[in-house]
Amino acid sequence: MHKRLRPILAALALLSNPATAQGSVSGTWINPRGTVVVTTGDCREKLCGWVSWASEEALADATDAGVQHLIGTELLQDYHATGERRWTGRVYVPDMGRTFSSTIEQLDANRLKISGCLLGSWFCRSQIWLRH
Repeated sequence: MHKRLRPILAALALLSNPATAQGSVSGTWINPRGTVVVTTGDCREKLCGWVSWASEEALADATDAGVQHLIGTELLQDYHATGERRWTGRVYVPDMGRTFSSTIEQLDANRLKISGCLLGSWFCRSQIWLRH
């Protein structure tokens, strides 16, 4: 019986450890303007993030761009780890109706730097998102 409990107890210890929980990129994050909250997590063995809350302004901007249902839209798509605390994938910008190549860097337990770029690594724009 003890052999069966060890993996369960080990998993519970990891989940209850604040450093482990806070250091994960999975969770909820809010953009700099406070208009969108994205929930991140595993999707098909990659990192992704979808809109879990949006302000009236963000909803209106998305609707104007042709996105009828912003809540649930996957903004962070197909990210794979490229180093410690770094991921590469694609970011969908609903109010522009476009997807860009992107990187995510976890600056610390509560900040993500999300960058989107045109033409590979040319013409990039970055934002710092905060844990929500």
